[in-house]
Amino acid sequence: MQWKTVGTAAVVMFGVGFSAAQTQGVTQNEIVIGTIQDLSGPIAGLGKASRNGMQMRFDEQNEKGGVRGRKIKFVVEDNGYDPKKAVLAAHKLLDQEKIFLMLGHIGTAPNEAVLPLLFEKNIINLFPFSPARQMFDPVHRLKFASLTPYYDQARQAVPMIVKQKALKKPCIIYQDDDYGDEHLKGTEDGLKTINMQLAEKTSYKRGATDFSSQVARMNRAGCDLVVLGTLIRETVGTVTESRRSNFNPVFLGTTGIYFDLIHKLGGPAMEGIIATHTVTVPYGDSGSDQVRAWAARYKAKFGEDAAVHSVYGYSNADMLITALDKAGSNLTTESLIGAIEQAKFPSDAFGSPEMTFSATKRLGSSRARFAEIRNGRWVTTSGYFGDN
Repeated sequence: MQWKTVGTAAVVMFGVGFSAAQTQGVTQNEIVIGTIQDLSGPIAGLGKASRNGMQMRFDEQNEKGGVRGRKIKFVVEDNGYDPKKAVLAAHKLLDQEKIFLMLGHIGTAPNEAVLPLLFEKNIINLFPFSPARQMFDPVHRLKFASLTPYYDQARQAVPMIVKQKALKKPCIIYQDDDYGDEHLKGTEDGLKTINMQLAEKTSYKRGATDFSSQVARMNRAGCDLVVLGTLIRETVGTVTESRRSNFNPVFLGTTGIYFDLIHKLGGPAMEGIIATHTVTVPYGDSGSDQVRAWAARYKAKFGEDAAVHSVYGYSNADMLITALDKAGSNLTTESLIGAIEQAKFPSDAFGSPEMTFSATKRLGSSRARFAEIRNGRWVTTSGYFGDN
């Protein structure tokens, strides 16, 4: 009886510490944040940049003493862009590392494979690096997304470009998988709003390297707009083949092509292509003084230039730090969920859109803006459009 009395008193006296101690990944001095990136597979360049961006922001915060006296322990696992490897990585993070939440897990299929494991452990899947609608729809208390979906980008951008440039024959080339399908659906639904439909649509298998038949098909159809439901290599291949064939429609892509590798690999042929985006490519010799200084710090820390995924990682880690602070000293999954739902995350130096969440809104923003490749680099050409 005496032991029970003392134990109860301890709970009353030290309720804050006791509550936090019952939350996995949270101690009096530490918060354990996990992420799964592609560090060895087909998009390892993006995964490493994402990891570096998050690491940089957490290191900065830890140098200031952490968040409310707790340092952030950042644990990274590799999925090789393979859902099966992602599941193994998730088990390690959940069962061995005892993470508090998952931040910025890369890839749609890997995320979908891991979500049931997170839900079972009451772990938040925060700001995954996947612009797929599944990351926030259907609504779930443990899901929060920060990337404007490919579907919304295409749905909103295509009719705008058609009207701005008085185009008559919109077409699309897309990868024959979920990634491409989201671009196709968004394009078709966007065209419906202006009483138009595709003049031609053509697909390719993932891993294809020859796009001559697809380009010839769109050329014969007289396409004056080609929506690019493509990735980096496929974009360069399609546009290069089109230029070679004297087929020069307006090319429009989404964040799936908004990378500096497009103009670095494709050269002058990439001039004039358009993409939707949110944060900007952090060129080290242009942009604001703040972005240039950030890019210099990044290069000094990691020995390489920052990429757009470095910015995604940094910005998402920054939003998490804001939410952790708002959640208070008694940090639990529920207090963090409440903090995210109540916070307003403003635009940052990289131009990210303002983001808000609620109990029924798990996507921070569905807004985007246009950029065009001019003189060998992406240049932002519009303000934001779409719904917040």
